[in-house]
Amino acid sequence: MSDVILDAWDGQAVPVHALLETEVEAALAADPFAQGLARTAEFKGKAGQALLVPGADGTLERVLFGLGGTAEPWGFRALPAKLPGGVYRISHAPEGLAPDRVALAFALGSYRFDRYKAREGERPRLLVEADLSEARHLAHACALARDMVNTPANDMGPRQIETIAREIAEQHGGQLTVIAGEGLLEANYPAVHAVGRAAHPDRAPRMIELLWGEEDHPLVAIVGKGVVFDTGGLDIKPSSGMRLMKKDMGGAAHALALGRMIMAAKLPVRVAVLVPAVENAISGDAMRPGDVLASRKGLSIEVGNTDAEGRLVLADALTRAAELEPALTLDLATLTGAARIALGPQVIPFYTDDEELAAGIVAAAEAEADPVWRMPLWKPYAEALDSDVADVKNDPDGWAQAGSVMAALFLQKFAPGGPWAHFDIFAWNPRAKPGYPAGGEVQVIRGLYRMIRERFA
Repeated sequence: MSDVILDAWDGQAVPVHALLETEVEAALAADPFAQGLARTAEFKGKAGQALLVPGADGTLERVLFGLGGTAEPWGFRALPAKLPGGVYRISHAPEGLAPDRVALAFALGSYRFDRYKAREGERPRLLVEADLSEARHLAHACALARDMVNTPANDMGPRQIETIAREIAEQHGGQLTVIAGEGLLEANYPAVHAVGRAAHPDRAPRMIELLWGEEDHPLVAIVGKGVVFDTGGLDIKPSSGMRLMKKDMGGAAHALALGRMIMAAKLPVRVAVLVPAVENAISGDAMRPGDVLASRKGLSIEVGNTDAEGRLVLADALTRAAELEPALTLDLATLTGAARIALGPQVIPFYTDDEELAAGIVAAAEAEADPVWRMPLWKPYAEALDSDVADVKNDPDGWAQAGSVMAALFLQKFAPGGPWAHFDIFAWNPRAKPGYPAGGEVQVIRGLYRMIRERFA
């Protein structure tokens, strides 16, 4: 992503007056031309409204931008979509808005996925005379995750995820270990192998492990589901359910982006990003309903449904995380449709039994406008995972009904014993609006970055 936020500029920048609804009348009082323009355009300072005011020569002289009733930096996500190309600066804004937060919001709202399109013209850029180092590395990491989610599966397979992880490791001095194909059986990742073995050899399953940081620092394990495309396996999805399955590696994209945020900021932690990267394909070697799989932890798993594959690869990855003895474990996965039924596409459910961790996640998420909602790890439902022929099964009995809760209870059987939280993300905007284009979206990791920064400061 090219930088759309600037901390220096030699030329002139168009001034932007960011106004609350209560400030609009006073701001227009001395300018009859702008008053008339505002009446014609019905500009009232509502959140996301913009009024482009030309000068006497017809060129853009200034911009009025509405913040609605509250001065929040995240309102500036909508600004780039309202502007023609050029360089802008905030010449007026309500007190209390941190310039670097405004810059980050502008950068997030500037994102476009144009890999497969002819290049567009000049984009709007924002001049903010402040330290933008953190805003830049957060914006770049978020753009990486969105690019990964938006890229179709023919160009984003297990090998491409490995390449991205390798580039992050090389850029920040991390160590990358990759175990692929039949090597997964030798290295004891049997569930990862079982889910991914039906794919073409060029898209062989792999376990990707990126380590970074000083050995004496507390270790944060970040696990991301990397299913690059999910057909559903032999329990094949209908075409409507398969249409967006290029985004089923959204957990991996988020895990790598969060790891990159931490590395770029040089936080005083050791990071392990663990990504099981697979394609849930269909072939003569595909796992079958009724198969019993081994797992790295030693628990046998009955496959009741081949479309509940994400929790299988996460089981091995979480077991590996436990072996590293982390101080904190976070896993991110586009795991269940039930999460969307419960909370929709924008609010992300998370699960943890650790009250201190839950409070930290919620507080950081609110501060970063990165919405989450804590859901219960309801223990009485756990018996719905009991199998007649194995230690556990991957699809619960129907009486339990709560699909997202059941997936979390399954993962808890494999998660490390210390602080752990599971996030059932969506990674997608189904509806476009200014600052939030339809397509891949980054969720929860800005809040998690803040929580980690504060927890291990």
